[in-house]
Amino acid sequence: MKAVILCGGKGTRLKEETEYRPKPMVQIGNRPVLWHIMKIYAHYGFKDFVICLGYKGNMIKEYFLNYEMMNNDFTINLGKRENIQVHSDHEEHDWQVTLAETGEDSQTGARVKKIEKYIGEDGTFMLTYGDGVSHINIDELVEFHKSHGKIGTMTGVHPPSRFGEFNTKNNQITKFYEKPQAKEGMINGGFFVFNREFFDYLSDREDCILEQDPMTNLAKDGELMLFRNNSFWQCVDTYRELEILNALWKENPPWKVWE
Repeated sequence: MKAVILCGGKGTRLKEETEYRPKPMVQIGNRPVLWHIMKIYAHYGFKDFVICLGYKGNMIKEYFLNYEMMNNDFTINLGKRENIQVHSDHEEHDWQVTLAETGEDSQTGARVKKIEKYIGEDGTFMLTYGDGVSHINIDELVEFHKSHGKIGTMTGVHPPSRFGEFNTKNNQITKFYEKPQAKEGMINGGFFVFNREFFDYLSDREDCILEQDPMTNLAKDGELMLFRNNSFWQCVDTYRELEILNALWKENPPWKVWE
């Protein structure tokens, strides 16, 4: 099953960093937040990724093209660049990463629609944002999705603030609404699972926003279920939140499920 990661937004609320790089490349410790997200999935055996590129997407391409050199020691014979010996000690040898251009100005729903061709025969895929980490059991998420037979599963988290909320009945999401001004409870924490039928709710028009009509209509149709995650979740939406995650990384990062 593929894990799709949305990495195309401009991250305007984190302008201190995103003026120079895409938000998924902002670093926690010495690694991009995107790497941390991928490590969560890989820990549970999901290592086939589709990265939806947009704003400054070339920097993400360059990161993966140069991954071996940037994350390992190597020996090079100057003048003979082809003779490079990489002294590899990382654990990402079996990752497959598809880097898909989805348009600099595309909204989230359009980005997902544009990578439909990469999902493959399975038809079920995972999806998350490229700026949030969580202590989440991906195996339990996938098993929950398979158990209920609906088109979509959304992970609900208890947030610091500001993201899409929803009403539920018996773990079925009955109403979804994005970014309320003052509400309490669980909110959209990303880490979705969808069946292929979800693409019918999407459009490749640039103005198709995942969190508006597609999710609203999926909930209205009774096809969206809630996976409750009461553990740690944090996005990187502001410089203060980046500072929080970097401080946690130095101590005991709660999203670090890998060894």
